[in-house]
Amino acid sequence: MIRHCVFIRFRPEVSTEAKLEIYSEIRSLMPRLDGLLAVHVGDNVSPEHGMDKGYSEGFIVDFRDAAARDLYLEDPEHRQTGGKIVAAAIGGIDGIFVYDIEIAGD
Repeated sequence: MIRHCVFIRFRPEVSTEAKLEIYSEIRSLMPRLDGLLAVHVGDNVSPEHGMDKGYSEGFIVDFRDAAARDLYLEDPEHRQTGGKIVAAAIGGIDGIFVYDIEIAGD
């Protein structure tokens, strides 16, 4: 399994509604993209203050495997939503942190 973690430093003027729309668009890919298993969205709730380096919100997408993740990355709807994320982030792409973890099966 691949766990695709995306953390965002949103510009202060980006509304809650705009953020929710972005997250909704990511979730809407689930029924259409084979191997997209789950989407988790939320604010950072860690008690380790300052460790988030300003990436206070984000989402995690679980994929069956790297091939499913790669289909997601190339999907036109995902790319469109990705553009919205870049536009909403402080400094554009510099305000986005992406980290993928491969999780071995038990």
